[in-house]
Amino acid sequence: MDHTALELLELGAVFFGLGLLGRLAHRIGLSPIPLYLVGGLAFGVGGIVPLGDIGDFTSLAGEVGVVLLLLLLGLEYSAAELVTGLRRSWLAGIVDIVLNAAPGVAVALILGWGPVGAMVLGGVTYISSSGIVAKVLSDLGRLGNRETPVVLSVLVFEDLVMALYLPILTALLLGVTLWGGIGAVGISVAVISVVLVVALRYGRYVSAVVDSDDQEVFLLKVLGAALLVAGFAQAMQVSAAVGAFLLGIAISGSTAENATRLLEPLRDLFAAVFFVVFGLSTDPATIPPVLGWALVLVVSTTVTKFATGWWAARRARIGRMGRARAGAALVARGEFSIVIAGLAVGYAAVPDELSSLATGYVLIMAMVGPILARYVEPLVRLFPTRPATPV
Repeated sequence: MDHTALELLELGAVFFGLGLLGRLAHRIGLSPIPLYLVGGLAFGVGGIVPLGDIGDFTSLAGEVGVVLLLLLLGLEYSAAELVTGLRRSWLAGIVDIVLNAAPGVAVALILGWGPVGAMVLGGVTYISSSGIVAKVLSDLGRLGNRETPVVLSVLVFEDLVMALYLPILTALLLGVTLWGGIGAVGISVAVISVVLVVALRYGRYVSAVVDSDDQEVFLLKVLGAALLVAGFAQAMQVSAAVGAFLLGIAISGSTAENATRLLEPLRDLFAAVFFVVFGLSTDPATIPPVLGWALVLVVSTTVTKFATGWWAARRARIGRMGRARAGAALVARGEFSIVIAGLAVGYAAVPDELSSLATGYVLIMAMVGPILARYVEPLVRLFPTRPATPV
């Protein structure tokens, strides 16, 4: 068969299959991320029907998916909201880091994966899935709840931590010297500071540059700007994902709303390809040996993330049920955890088993999170509070 015809057939099969998986996920009320990962596992190395002719396209499409995921995440926040969220949530954010990175770090060290592996797995277990959390809150009609600003503040803090974490991780994976690592952090801090200042003072000018009344022109300008900034950030070793996130922050007002509406279908398409690509690179046979450790991380980080949300909501003087909803909402892991693991794949400093462990972990957590968020209220009612003892 002609090579181009074969590529078109395989690509069509992938996209059509993703559509079926997405529909199935919608019907059962779960995030499609775990199903996309399973699809990648089925058609990747060691899968049922390995696909080998569309690797170049899917790899690049996966990179575009990461850029769009982070761009739209940045579009959800203004620079002022980020600064306000940071002021409100910094203490809860620190508790979040300590509680939720620790299990990943501990497991990596126990398995002998060294400091770099510990940093990678710590990041995988630390970061909640903003995409899944936002979808769950919307689906369950909780966007107006009192605990929702607390949840969003924690997510904002996590996103800012990622803006510093990813450049440091990239430097470590590349094996740079101590001074090189310090330089990478310095560049990252400088870039983030400059972007926040520009967004706060001159955000309207950034929005004006990309804005247009013509949807086609608007789409081309926003997407082109995102890829340019992402490429520049990658060249500066700040991370393409962080560059796209910072551009999203700089775009504000009606321009941000229009960009979100226009880019959402593209994001969903390319993000789905990204998750499939990650699954394609993981041999399903490598997951069972690390499944036990994945379950250890699932149990421990479900408890620690729930505790984080509960404590943050309690600190905001929110009631018992609201605390439980906040804790359950934060449990899901997804796109960012896979971004971190995907960034580490292929580097000699990180063992191949890490991607298998991350895949198994995210598969389970992407399902546990929405289920727990949906049923946390009846679960809490099973354990009524004790009435106060009369004096």
